[in-house]
Amino acid sequence: MSDQGASRRGFLRAGAIALTAGLAGCGSTAPSADGSAAAGSDGSAADGSDGSADATTTGPTPYTRVYREAIDSVLLVRTDGGSGTGWVYDDAHVVTNAHVVGEATAVDLRTRDGRWYTGEVVGTDRNSDLAVIEAGDLPDAATPLTLAETPATIGQEVVAIGNPFDLDGSVTTGIVSGTDRSIPAPTGFSIPDAIQTDAAVNPGNSGGPLMSLDGRVLAVINSGGGDNIAFGISAALARRILPELIETGSYEHSFVGVALDTVTPAVAEANGLDEPRGLLVIDVAPNGPAAGVLQPSEDAEVVNGESSPVGGDVLLAIDGTPTDTTEALGSYLALETRPGDTVSMTVLRDGAERTVEVELGSRPSQPS
Repeated sequence: MSDQGASRRGFLRAGAIALTAGLAGCGSTAPSADGSAAAGSDGSAADGSDGSADATTTGPTPYTRVYREAIDSVLLVRTDGGSGTGWVYDDAHVVTNAHVVGEATAVDLRTRDGRWYTGEVVGTDRNSDLAVIEAGDLPDAATPLTLAETPATIGQEVVAIGNPFDLDGSVTTGIVSGTDRSIPAPTGFSIPDAIQTDAAVNPGNSGGPLMSLDGRVLAVINSGGGDNIAFGISAALARRILPELIETGSYEHSFVGVALDTVTPAVAEANGLDEPRGLLVIDVAPNGPAAGVLQPSEDAEVVNGESSPVGGDVLLAIDGTPTDTTEALGSYLALETRPGDTVSMTVLRDGAERTVEVELGSRPSQPS
């Protein structure tokens, strides 16, 4: 699947207008003979400095340091359907998005110095939008990047490196705008525990690293969702999935088989609850893991002009972890459980709390 689109044509037209304005005397750096700005490919000035007003005194910025240390490990990933970004995970493998490789079994990889290599797609997981490419003959400079071991924090500064619109080795900066987000997966399910950032992300960035200032990968860039909103698959989720993609080529996700609705004040009132809390079970998949264990809502009531589901279990916690949001439940299932595990669910049923056990299944190929 292509990570480029018609937006590239609009981008190039806008770029042509900007270039014309620069040549007309708007203070833009004139391009060199090969069309690039008169600066080094690592963002340094033509004289070798980092481009700051007093580089000899202040030295490179933290963003420059992250970029210089990581750029040899960030690759362009190209298929017949389009292109995106990947990064070196270990001595033989490159990570990218499943939607970047699509149905391809082999891809072309380009390093920052313009050399091309061939990689074999050895594992994909469309439920997390992660893919692994085997490429054992990359240059020595393409050293593995390290997944962060501590969770991202809101307000933390980040650096996104990739190839938007085929502009090799581009870097943007921002902060972590949110954590524990739920974003769409190519399968129609959701990817839990996602990281939100305001760093600029465009077509071609997909699969690239979102990095902390200490040079660790906080997330695998997945998508740009709008102005100043982009998302990535968290390092915690990637750490669980990538080794299995390398070993087996696939990954099985835990599955409960329920549809849930947040208990809002209106839902709480319709169900005679003292306070809005937890998640209301509104449907249970036939023959799914929760069938016959969790009870779904079977009616509706209008409260203040709003139709609300009535009846059914209210899920309060899983293995003692509160489930006030679907994001919290999704993250717990993704990071703490495996198919075949039995989990304890605390539910509110007929006004009383009780605990039921559900043996988790494997997520089907698409939602039922």
